[in-house]
Amino acid sequence: MTLLLAGDIGGTKTILRLVEASEKPKLKTLYEERYPSKDFPDLVPIVQQFLAAAKTKEIPQKACFAIAGPVVNNTAKLTNLAWFLDSSRLQEQLGIAHVTLINDFAAVGFGILGLEKKDILTLQEGKQNLEAPIGIIGAGTGLGQGFLIKTGDMYQIFPSEGGHSDFAPRTELEFQLLKYLLDKHDIQRVSVERVVSGMGIVSIYEFLRDRKIAPESPEIAQVVTTWEREAGKEKSVDPGAAIGTAAVKKSDRLSEQTMQMFVDAYGAEAGNLSLKLLPYGGLYLAGGIAPKILPLIENGNFLLNFSSKGRMRSILEDIPVHVILNSQVGLIGAAISASRL
Repeated sequence: MTLLLAGDIGGTKTILRLVEASEKPKLKTLYEERYPSKDFPDLVPIVQQFLAAAKTKEIPQKACFAIAGPVVNNTAKLTNLAWFLDSSRLQEQLGIAHVTLINDFAAVGFGILGLEKKDILTLQEGKQNLEAPIGIIGAGTGLGQGFLIKTGDMYQIFPSEGGHSDFAPRTELEFQLLKYLLDKHDIQRVSVERVVSGMGIVSIYEFLRDRKIAPESPEIAQVVTTWEREAGKEKSVDPGAAIGTAAVKKSDRLSEQTMQMFVDAYGAEAGNLSLKLLPYGGLYLAGGIAPKILPLIENGNFLLNFSSKGRMRSILEDIPVHVILNSQVGLIGAAISASRL
């Protein structure tokens, strides 16, 4: 039996899980807790408090922490948090023999290997090939992209910066959106992340609002205006979530049109990634947005735009496409990564 510590470390919250690994690939959760990250000066006191609360007599032999930010040589500076983490320091101060840090989207890649049937929703069955690559795309705060390659009986996980590739408009309205964003932000290019992400939802909404495509409801207008006033400050509202919820409920026409444009662009970018990877092992939609707007993802527009690639349509129609429903996929991935140390 091996005792593992898995963590999902973000600027807002830190989630820790104590895991028992007895036989591969089974991992048994023993204890889990979440903490507000900003209440602590560093990760070490959180882990110490967690292990004390878990009442374990043993120190975990291995630990893996998924970090919301870039990881370089097992060190990380967290986004939106004044923490600098170093695996060597964590090993020494926590007394854990093996500690590794991985990017949070890499953790999602590992987590896919531990998902159960109930954790995913299949949009397109396709023709699965277990030896082929697995693709990941995840719209949330930003737009993550990555892939898994099978080597022998195991997968190697590769995060990427594909979300920072260029936004490729396809319709007259999308070309207008591109011009709007270039002018508004006084920039030379627009990344796809500026459109397919939480901030992208707000950008699309502002564009359609300013073009007077549909009238603005007082409820959503108040949320968006508050968010705009708080530019450069800590946000008290989440306009992307408000717009998405209104669109699902069909309570606001401008929000519905915003999310239709968002889903179209999301599907198109997922298709672009799939053309590059040919992930017949499956393409997985990660991130926090897709599970919250499932009716909009399932209505057909996502897959229509996903496969709308001219003579490449038949290739994309054979790729299995899934939505990850389990919000703790990154924590699952951190535990799997720890078990491999």
